[in-house]
Amino acid sequence: MAASLIRLHFHDCFVQGCDASILLDDTSSITSEKTARPNANSVRGYEVIDDVKSQLESQCPGIVSCADIVAVAARDASEAVNGPTWTVNLGRRDSTDASRAGAESDLPGFNDPLDRLVERFDAKGLSARDMVALSGSHTIGQARCATFRGRIYGNGSDIDADFAATRRGQCPSVAGDGNNNLAPLDLVTPNSFDNNYFRNLMERRGLLQSDQVLFSGGSTDSIVDEYSRDASAFNSDFAAAMVRMGDIEPLTGSRGEVRRVCTAVNAAA
Repeated sequence: MAASLIRLHFHDCFVQGCDASILLDDTSSITSEKTARPNANSVRGYEVIDDVKSQLESQCPGIVSCADIVAVAARDASEAVNGPTWTVNLGRRDSTDASRAGAESDLPGFNDPLDRLVERFDAKGLSARDMVALSGSHTIGQARCATFRGRIYGNGSDIDADFAATRRGQCPSVAGDGNNNLAPLDLVTPNSFDNNYFRNLMERRGLLQSDQVLFSGGSTDSIVDEYSRDASAFNSDFAAAMVRMGDIEPLTGSRGEVRRVCTAVNAAA
């Protein structure tokens, strides 16, 4: 679950800040972010957060927010797969609403060009270097055929032919067929948190188009090249970027609440 828990934190923070809004289920007054296009059939790990929350509530009720649990789980997930660790700032509170529209508009897309990706991260106060470092989380985890079909069948000059042929084996060309078939984002070391992801990009073996554009003759090529050669630089930059991402627009003080159950807002007393 490591990749999924890191991604859950990312998808939470990019939509109205790190406020656990992604965890809320549909109600008569809340339209859940879980069914938004970037999240549906894709984001996982909700039950891990729910389990942690229930254990915490039995020990110290009403103290630890769901938003903080998501942030700490992402750090622990990285550490569990021998990735970097960092000190998580705490004190976030949970939102009392969700934004499906925000999830549709603010989260990066798997076909986004480089300039669009830079814009999306800049809008959240994150630099292009932060973006490349955070993209390095694709050193672990998997992607659905539907997200990379266009790339492996597009015969573009930015994809290694042997790599494309390998990936076609599990991803049929016809839209709808095998949409949910999975492939590792890092073909070489799919379960190890390392800097192979960046080496893959330099060999035109990025699985998603939004991965490969980071090394495609543009402004971020030099960062990819640096990280491919210097794992410690990547690790330290990734940790720092995760801290900055975790600080996006938190609810503090009297704003928001500490939910008793992560999937629903607290009932009025």
